[in-house]
Amino acid sequence: MSNIVIVGGGFAGIVAAESLAKKLGNERQITLVSRRRKFIFYPALVRLAFEQCDEDAIAFDARQALHDRRIRFVEGEVARIHPAQRQITFARGDFIGEMPYDYLVLALGRRLKTEQIAGFFEHAHHLLSAQDAKRFGAAARNFDKGRAVIGSCPGARLPVPVFETVFALSQLLKERGKRDRSGITIVSSETTDEMFGGVPMSQALQSALESHRIELISDFAITKVTPNSVIAKDGRSLIYNLNMLVPPFAGPGALVGSGLTDAEGYVRVNRTMRVDGAERMFAAGDCVNFKGPKMGHMAVQQAEVVAENLVAEIEGRAPTANYDHEMMLVIDAGDDSVFVQKDLWTDEPAHIQHSRFWAWAKRRQEQFWKVRHA
Repeated sequence: MSNIVIVGGGFAGIVAAESLAKKLGNERQITLVSRRRKFIFYPALVRLAFEQCDEDAIAFDARQALHDRRIRFVEGEVARIHPAQRQITFARGDFIGEMPYDYLVLALGRRLKTEQIAGFFEHAHHLLSAQDAKRFGAAARNFDKGRAVIGSCPGARLPVPVFETVFALSQLLKERGKRDRSGITIVSSETTDEMFGGVPMSQALQSALESHRIELISDFAITKVTPNSVIAKDGRSLIYNLNMLVPPFAGPGALVGSGLTDAEGYVRVNRTMRVDGAERMFAAGDCVNFKGPKMGHMAVQQAEVVAENLVAEIEGRAPTANYDHEMMLVIDAGDDSVFVQKDLWTDEPAHIQHSRFWAWAKRRQEQFWKVRHA
């Protein structure tokens, strides 16, 4: 019986495992390896920070959910991938040592590069976990005057939380009667359009930014955070009374030196999601080398392509599924929420709409994931 191992328990890993189990039934052993057993719906962490939902509503036990679908779950830390030997080295967790595989799906996500930002973990709030989101939320509720700096560090490629945070913070201050005493500034080394992979988002977000009186500084490459300021590469600094920063990311550390990654450490794949230069190996999610922002719905689509083509390879058929690099997102800005859909591999114009409906639709997506894996 072929042994299929999936490393990574985020959107890509969960969807790939479930899709493979559905297509293959009991014919193959499917194992999913994750650093933690709890799945968090990360797009909801801004809402969690501002007490618009609770943690139980955006999380589920992945071990139990996958067990119900006949998928083996291993909680563990992947230290190294050995493509030539078709082995994975585990450093800790349920399994320590070497695990062989017949087919491998890489869904390892990204690794932090906070060493590039001096003082990040000492002084910056962030949304890297549910607990971090709650800590930022507590700080936001104690903020009533001065400047809030919400930033995207160079290499973050995760713009949506930045914009949703400033809109939620502005609304919170308005409800408390403190908005006139507080300034809110977005800082980034990129323009709004560049943050979203070249999609013309500046115009789409302009009215929302203006109505919330939010300042945008798009040439501020954060390199250092102190107890009361953020400092740019060119020496400029901004004093803050509250901050939230999205850190730099890079490809997964387990693949360093493997020859399978680009200069930033992301896995090189083609449109069938096959890993270039490796046999019986696929990849999906934040760990792959496609340009532009990295988002959950992209990981889901990539995982479906992985499942389709991996099954074809097992059955001796040519791959039939190809991934289309489409950006589709909702920025929750209340009444002026923005929906964007754009094929990043063509010159076709983006489809952009404004409506409070899209914020409702985003919450329904959270509920779908919760019900699906209950």
